[in-house]
Amino acid sequence: MIHDFQESLERSHAYEDAPWWREVYEQAFPSLAAMVCTRDDGWAQRGGIDRVLTLKSGRTLTVDEKVREKDWPDVLLETWSDHAKRKPGWIQKELAVDFIAYAFAESRTCLLLPFQLLRRAWLQNGREWINLAKGKRDGYRFVDAENATYTTRNIAVPRDDLLSAIKGSMVVTWGANG
Repeated sequence: MIHDFQESLERSHAYEDAPWWREVYEQAFPSLAAMVCTRDDGWAQRGGIDRVLTLKSGRTLTVDEKVREKDWPDVLLETWSDHAKRKPGWIQKELAVDFIAYAFAESRTCLLLPFQLLRRAWLQNGREWINLAKGKRDGYRFVDAENATYTTRNIAVPRDDLLSAIKGSMVVTWGANG
Protein backbone atom coordinates (compact mmCIF):
# COMPACT_ATOMS: atom_id res chain seq x y z
CA MET A 1 0.00 0.00 0.00
CA ILE A 2 1.36 3.41 -0.98
CA HIS A 3 0.62 6.15 1.54
CA ASP A 4 -0.33 9.58 0.33
CA PHE A 5 1.37 12.14 2.57
CA GLN A 6 -1.37 14.76 2.10
CA GLU A 7 -4.11 12.22 2.87
CA SER A 8 -2.26 11.03 5.98
CA LEU A 9 -1.74 14.64 7.07
CA GLU A 10 -5.45 15.40 6.62
CA ARG A 11 -6.39 12.31 8.65
CA SER A 12 -3.97 13.43 11.36
CA HIS A 13 -5.41 16.95 11.36
CA ALA A 14 -8.92 15.49 11.71
CA TYR A 15 -7.86 14.33 15.18
CA GLU A 16 -6.35 17.64 16.29
CA ASP A 17 -9.72 19.02 17.38
CA ALA A 18 -11.02 15.77 18.83
CA PRO A 19 -12.81 16.62 22.09
CA TRP A 20 -11.06 13.78 23.89
CA TRP A 21 -7.70 15.60 23.78
CA ARG A 22 -9.00 18.10 26.35
CA GLU A 23 -10.22 15.21 28.51
CA VAL A 24 -6.82 13.49 28.26
CA TYR A 25 -4.92 16.62 29.24
CA GLU A 26 -7.30 17.61 32.04
CA GLN A 27 -6.94 14.14 33.57
CA ALA A 28 -3.16 14.11 33.16
CA PHE A 29 -2.63 17.71 34.30
CA PRO A 30 -5.36 18.69 36.82
CA SER A 31 -4.24 22.34 36.78
CA LEU A 32 -4.60 22.69 32.99
CA ALA A 33 -5.61 26.27 32.20
CA ALA A 34 -5.32 26.36 28.38
CA MET A 35 -4.27 24.37 25.35
CA VAL A 36 -3.23 25.72 21.97
CA CYS A 37 -2.78 23.78 18.75
CA THR A 38 0.40 24.63 16.79
CA ARG A 39 -0.20 22.74 13.54
CA ASP A 40 0.85 25.55 11.19
CA ASP A 41 4.38 25.30 9.82
CA GLY A 42 6.93 27.21 11.84
CA TRP A 43 9.57 26.72 14.51
CA ALA A 44 7.16 24.89 16.83
CA GLN A 45 6.01 22.40 14.20
CA ARG A 46 9.60 21.80 13.06
CA GLY A 47 10.48 21.09 16.71
CA GLY A 48 7.75 18.44 16.83
CA ILE A 49 5.29 20.54 18.83
CA ASP A 50 1.63 19.90 18.01
CA ARG A 51 0.15 21.44 21.14
CA VAL A 52 1.20 23.76 23.95
CA LEU A 53 -0.45 23.23 27.32
CA THR A 54 -0.48 25.98 29.94
CA LEU A 55 -0.97 25.12 33.59
CA LYS A 56 -2.51 27.48 36.16
CA SER A 57 1.00 28.11 37.52
CA GLY A 58 2.02 29.54 34.16
CA ARG A 59 4.22 26.51 33.36
CA THR A 60 3.95 25.42 29.74
CA LEU A 61 4.28 21.89 28.42
CA THR A 62 4.87 21.01 24.78
CA VAL A 63 3.37 17.90 23.22
CA ASP A 64 3.81 15.92 20.00
CA GLU A 65 0.52 14.08 19.36
CA LYS A 66 0.43 10.74 17.61
CA VAL A 67 -2.79 8.83 16.94
CA ARG A 68 -3.27 5.23 15.88
CA GLU A 69 -6.83 4.48 14.94
CA LYS A 70 -6.79 0.87 16.16
CA ASP A 71 -5.69 -0.49 19.49
CA TRP A 72 -2.25 -2.09 19.10
CA PRO A 73 -0.11 -3.81 21.75
CA ASP A 74 2.91 -1.75 20.69
CA VAL A 75 4.20 1.74 20.09
CA LEU A 76 5.72 2.68 16.74
CA LEU A 77 9.00 4.55 17.05
CA GLU A 78 9.93 6.27 13.78
CA THR A 79 13.58 5.42 13.20
CA TRP A 80 13.85 6.79 9.64
CA SER A 81 11.58 9.37 8.04
CA ASP A 82 13.22 8.41 4.71
CA HIS A 83 14.83 5.00 5.04
CA ALA A 84 16.76 5.04 1.75
CA LYS A 85 18.23 8.51 2.35
CA ARG A 86 18.84 7.75 6.06
CA LYS A 87 16.91 10.80 7.24
CA PRO A 88 16.39 10.34 10.98
CA GLY A 89 12.90 9.73 12.29
CA TRP A 90 11.49 11.49 15.32
CA ILE A 91 12.94 9.03 17.86
CA GLN A 92 16.44 9.89 16.62
CA LYS A 93 15.93 13.66 16.71
CA GLU A 94 16.24 16.14 19.52
CA LEU A 95 12.69 17.48 19.51
CA ALA A 96 11.51 20.51 21.47
CA VAL A 97 8.74 18.57 23.23
CA ASP A 98 8.14 17.54 26.80
CA PHE A 99 5.79 14.67 25.96
CA ILE A 100 4.75 12.37 23.16
CA ALA A 101 0.98 11.89 23.55
CA TYR A 102 0.50 8.50 21.90
CA ALA A 103 -3.22 7.83 21.55
CA PHE A 104 -5.09 4.69 20.53
CA ALA A 105 -8.46 6.05 19.34
CA GLU A 106 -10.26 2.70 19.33
CA SER A 107 -9.59 1.94 23.02
CA ARG A 108 -9.65 5.61 24.10
CA THR A 109 -6.22 5.21 25.69
CA CYS A 110 -3.33 7.65 25.61
CA LEU A 111 0.23 7.05 26.73
CA LEU A 112 1.93 10.25 27.87
CA LEU A 113 5.57 9.46 27.21
CA PRO A 114 8.13 11.90 28.66
CA PHE A 115 10.25 12.60 25.60
CA GLN A 116 13.70 12.94 27.16
CA LEU A 117 13.27 9.68 29.09
CA LEU A 118 11.88 7.99 25.97
CA ARG A 119 14.96 9.13 24.01
CA ARG A 120 17.26 7.83 26.75
CA ALA A 121 15.39 4.50 26.71
CA TRP A 122 15.90 4.39 22.92
CA LEU A 123 19.62 5.16 23.23
CA GLN A 124 20.00 2.43 25.88
CA ASN A 125 17.84 -0.23 24.17
CA GLY A 126 17.48 0.67 20.49
CA ARG A 127 20.12 -1.75 19.18
CA GLU A 128 18.52 -4.65 21.05
CA TRP A 129 15.04 -3.69 19.82
CA ILE A 130 16.30 -3.51 16.22
CA ASN A 131 17.85 -6.98 16.54
CA LEU A 132 14.60 -8.34 17.98
CA ALA A 133 12.68 -6.75 15.09
CA LYS A 134 15.08 -8.27 12.56
CA GLY A 135 14.26 -11.68 14.01
CA LYS A 136 10.57 -10.80 14.41
CA ARG A 137 10.79 -11.93 18.02
CA ASP A 138 8.82 -11.11 21.14
CA GLY A 139 6.37 -8.76 19.40
CA TYR A 140 9.07 -6.59 17.81
CA ARG A 141 8.81 -5.84 14.10
CA PHE A 142 9.54 -3.23 11.50
CA VAL A 143 6.60 -1.30 10.10
CA ASP A 144 7.39 0.45 6.84
CA ALA A 145 5.10 3.11 5.42
CA GLU A 146 5.54 3.29 1.67
CA ASN A 147 5.00 6.78 0.29
CA ALA A 148 5.21 7.86 -3.35
CA THR A 149 8.90 8.83 -3.22
CA TYR A 150 10.18 7.52 0.12
CA THR A 151 9.66 4.89 2.80
CA THR A 152 9.30 5.71 6.47
CA ARG A 153 10.60 3.00 8.83
CA ASN A 154 9.19 2.39 12.29
CA ILE A 155 10.02 -0.19 14.88
CA ALA A 156 7.12 -1.64 16.85
CA VAL A 157 8.07 -1.97 20.52
CA PRO A 158 5.64 -3.79 22.84
CA ARG A 159 4.02 -1.27 25.20
CA ASP A 160 5.09 -3.05 28.40
CA ASP A 161 8.71 -3.29 27.22
CA LEU A 162 8.77 0.39 26.26
CA LEU A 163 7.27 1.54 29.56
CA SER A 164 9.71 -0.66 31.47
CA ALA A 165 12.63 0.81 29.50
CA ILE A 166 11.42 4.35 30.24
CA LYS A 167 11.22 3.46 33.93
CA GLY A 168 14.78 2.10 33.74
CA SER A 169 15.97 5.30 32.07
CA MET A 170 14.94 7.27 35.16
CA VAL A 171 17.82 5.77 37.14
CA VAL A 172 21.24 7.32 36.65
CA THR A 173 24.46 6.13 38.27
CA TRP A 174 27.88 7.78 38.32
CA GLY A 175 31.44 6.69 38.89
CA ALA A 176 33.40 6.77 42.18
CA ASN A 177 35.25 9.95 41.12
CA GLY A 178 32.02 11.90 40.51
